[in-house]
Amino acid sequence: MTIDNLKAPTVALGTWAWGDSGETNGYFGSHLTQAGLEEVADKAHAAGFTLWDTALVYGMGRSETVLGEALRRYPRSGYQLSTKFNPRIAGSSGDPMADMLEQSLANLRTDYIDLYWIHNPADVPRWTPHLIPLLKSGKVRHVGVSNHNLSEIKLADQILGEAGFRVEAIQNHYSLLYRSSEYAGILDHCRNQGIPFFAYMVLEQGALTGMYSPENPLPRGSSRAENYNGMLPQLKALTDELASIGRSQNAAAPDVATAWAIAKGTTPIIGVTKPHYIDSLVRASSQSPAEVSRAEGSAEKSRRSAR
Repeated sequence: MTIDNLKAPTVALGTWAWGDSGETNGYFGSHLTQAGLEEVADKAHAAGFTLWDTALVYGMGRSETVLGEALRRYPRSGYQLSTKFNPRIAGSSGDPMADMLEQSLANLRTDYIDLYWIHNPADVPRWTPHLIPLLKSGKVRHVGVSNHNLSEIKLADQILGEAGFRVEAIQNHYSLLYRSSEYAGILDHCRNQGIPFFAYMVLEQGALTGMYSPENPLPRGSSRAENYNGMLPQLKALTDELASIGRSQNAAAPDVATAWAIAKGTTPIIGVTKPHYIDSLVRASSQSPAEVSRAEGSAEKSRRSAR
């Protein structure tokens, strides 16, 4: 079995956007520096946020490399690393998963990964068994699956179970605007089986923060601008409601959207590119579940108008 039970934090720290570091335009349109990201890491560490989520495919290794550099000043026991194998970029060697893991270990400056994911469900019977020798080797402490539907999750769990292991975490897109994992029974399955559910894109790549509007759109030329700028007029009522709920609790719109995901029993993975984002996570962790649930009505109206 695994070394110990996976302990999911209240919030995990996302570094998808770190793959844009040093680029003029990228998926996020970020303008990041190593020094700035090290400041983020310092503030997160001081606040007690210790699980960092990345993937080899984020900037094709750049996110992992920048993260590894930012964390090198801390003892390895002081933080957790979550990264991913992606079947879509698997090579043609005898064991592409092991090869990809070695790349991630080198990028992250570590000899083990706390939580290793299969990033998408391409050929579950083929790829899931490759996790078993990695668990046995100790290079991977815990395993999860990302972007899998319920039947794929159960199949992966069955395959791992035959070797004495199990799916220990689920990571899917989940937000006030996107609740398919809830409607499909995946959240209920996680609760029943004691499996942590990690929710990514909780803030819809910034569209739910209230920072953006038709007059102040997401960075032009980025992929997220293409995905969200056209929705900003329909999202205004929701972001206004999030801001209103937040004001009653000395919080802001993104704090409330994150707190909603926490109240749903999930661990939100929140992208952190600036030090003050850590303050938002501190506030989100202390919000009233009853208050933040008010946002669901506005979210449903926004979903209908955006279709």
